[in-house]
Amino acid sequence: MIKEPSNIEKAMQQVNRASAGIDQQPPLPFEAFLEQVILRPDGLIRNVFQFFHDMIKAHVGTGVDEYPNDPESINYVDYDCTRLFVEGSDHPFFADRLFANRLIKQVESMRQGAQQNKIYIFDGPHGCGKSTFLNNLLTRFEEYANTEEGCRYETVWRVDMTSLGGAAMSDETLSILEKLFQHQREAEQSQYDRLKRRVLRPANEHFLEIPCPSHDNPLLIIPKKRRRAFLDELFTNDAFKYTLFTDKAYEWVFSEQPCTICSSLFDALLKRMQDPFKVFEMVWARPYVFNRRIGVGISVFNPGDPPLKQEIMTNEMLQSRINRLFGDSNQVHYLHSRYAKTNNGLYALMDIKSHNIDRLIELHNIISEGVHKVQDIEENVSSLFMALMNPEDKKNIQNIQSFSDRIAYVNISYVLDHTTEVDIYRDIFGRHIDTAFLPRVLHNFARVIIASRLSLRSEALLEWIGDPDKYRRYCDKNLQLLKMEIYTGYIPNWLSEEDRKGLTAKRRRRIIAESENEGKHGISGRDAIKIFGDFYNTYAKGDLLIDMSALCKFFQSKKELRASIPDDFLDSLLHMYDFSVLQEVKESLYYYNEEQIALEIQNYIFAVNFEAGTTVTSPYTGDKIEITEAYFKAFEKRILGAGALPVEGRALRRDVQKEYATQTLTQEVPGAAQGLRNSTLFGKLNERYIYNIKEKVLEPFLENENFRRAIKDYDEEDFKTYDRKIRDDVAYLIRNLIDKYRYTPQGAKAVCIYVIDNDLARAFKTA
Repeated sequence: MIKEPSNIEKAMQQVNRASAGIDQQPPLPFEAFLEQVILRPDGLIRNVFQFFHDMIKAHVGTGVDEYPNDPESINYVDYDCTRLFVEGSDHPFFADRLFANRLIKQVESMRQGAQQNKIYIFDGPHGCGKSTFLNNLLTRFEEYANTEEGCRYETVWRVDMTSLGGAAMSDETLSILEKLFQHQREAEQSQYDRLKRRVLRPANEHFLEIPCPSHDNPLLIIPKKRRRAFLDELFTNDAFKYTLFTDKAYEWVFSEQPCTICSSLFDALLKRMQDPFKVFEMVWARPYVFNRRIGVGISVFNPGDPPLKQEIMTNEMLQSRINRLFGDSNQVHYLHSRYAKTNNGLYALMDIKSHNIDRLIELHNIISEGVHKVQDIEENVSSLFMALMNPEDKKNIQNIQSFSDRIAYVNISYVLDHTTEVDIYRDIFGRHIDTAFLPRVLHNFARVIIASRLSLRSEALLEWIGDPDKYRRYCDKNLQLLKMEIYTGYIPNWLSEEDRKGLTAKRRRRIIAESENEGKHGISGRDAIKIFGDFYNTYAKGDLLIDMSALCKFFQSKKELRASIPDDFLDSLLHMYDFSVLQEVKESLYYYNEEQIALEIQNYIFAVNFEAGTTVTSPYTGDKIEITEAYFKAFEKRILGAGALPVEGRALRRDVQKEYATQTLTQEVPGAAQGLRNSTLFGKLNERYIYNIKEKVLEPFLENENFRRAIKDYDEEDFKTYDRKIRDDVAYLIRNLIDKYRYTPQGAKAVCIYVIDNDLARAFKTA
């Protein structure tokens, strides 16, 4: 009978599985390493900058562009940074869209090569989350490095002492310290070590293992002048080989030299053995295992950390054995600095103050030249250097003029994206807070907070919009609400067609560029959390949902908060809310024959290519069209609105005909059989057509008092007393508000009554 494993055995099996990481993989001979390189070259041939790029991309992905067909797109993408900064983090960091795009842009430039001559300083005000950002970034950096996907290899020498003409070191030749160390090592040897001995080492222990302290890629051992020819022979003529030999990101493969210790070992062994093949038999590769806690691959210094007393590091026992191996010829000096521990890794400074000022200054020559002097030895340093800085600490490095071009600043501001601000509240207080608010109100709270962080004047928006007063029903006089939407990646639908067209790529870049100087003042992230807690605890009571009146009352009652909020901002926010909920109600009440709309639009697109007075058959719908001025005007009245001028109708015809001829027909719909429904032109006309129909959808119900009462009685017994038409309309309206906009039944009824009682349909009625 087979004995079931005990709980202890089961528990230990879990530990065993958890320990089966890359740090448990045995080293590979150089030839076996090359086989792995051939199988996955893009993973094993990358420096720290390529690695950092791959790590970020693995966690963030490609992002989403909501306007992919917009010819004026600036690639302002919605990147999901949840896996990078939030998942599995004790203290999540929420990156708004602005910072995410800023970070990805910087990461893309890092990969292009020649970036090791910079230090990347993330600067921002107190309370913006800089430390949380860097700690979470370093955690993902370490985790990724220690996975199969992120694993890189480093050089370790396994010198066969017998092949050098000598014998294994006997007990008589070992020092007392070495004997003690050897006995201790044998006593504490793990199961992994015993396995490695059995697989890799002959029983006679004739090998001396010498790790590269700089964590060099084993490929760098190939002599620099022979490296190009070597790699040309190693790889077949494929896409990666072309990239390797042409992409600037891979210049380091051909230009960098191995560390001085590895170079010295190679030269000494080659001189002794006179055979490069035998030397390469002693070159092995093992996974480069990162461990922040012991400073391998990642070193982080806080301002209060005292300077290290020992600047130069060595291994006296290993040096003694190397000396005996080469006859004490001083050919190989096993010396290195602390920077070697993070070579091909990341060196970070938390805040540039106190001792970290000296550390940053010390990095100046290293960053400038890429080398560091260790006694007589030049040590190569190719690391990713990062630092955090508060605005007031910039004075600590302003006097170092030659350092200015070696610093790449990456701005971390207070959150300027209202969706991200809300995510922070949800993380702190729980996702259940949404159920206490009417839709949009929670995000409007975030908008008030963000308004305190934005500049009151935007030259980019004023140059684009001109007179802000024309949007007074939807936006504030400083256009902050418009800027927030653009920062979030959304182009509001209340913009005029002229202004939509005027939002060119150049203007959009100017607007986004203004964010570099915003988010440095106003209500901090920490204060915003306290303020929201006060607001939520005050109004989230009973069955009543928190509405806009509660939000306005809260901010108006706080004298210290009113000073941070621009004048009239709350009134403008309420106007925008009114417009938004009105559109939601209209959208939810709207039902129209969309198939008929699609036919009309396709016929119009085809008809504008012909003069009035002709009759044509549309190849897209099969309809016969009598083209007259009345035909054009009837369609243009429906799509532009009843008040549209004749000149606007003629302009629409010209624009449609131009886009149809230059883009739709030539690029999107080359054959009539394909139809026009998937074209960009059809999408734009369809959106405008439906928008204008929805503008009038409430008119039949505004004067009907029964409609209002039926909404209040919905889901009650009295609702059955209304005629069938009203019941159907109200049920359709409430159901759509719930399904499309995530209202609760209670919230849907409340917002409908709000729209009717405040007569919002007439307030926002277009001319």
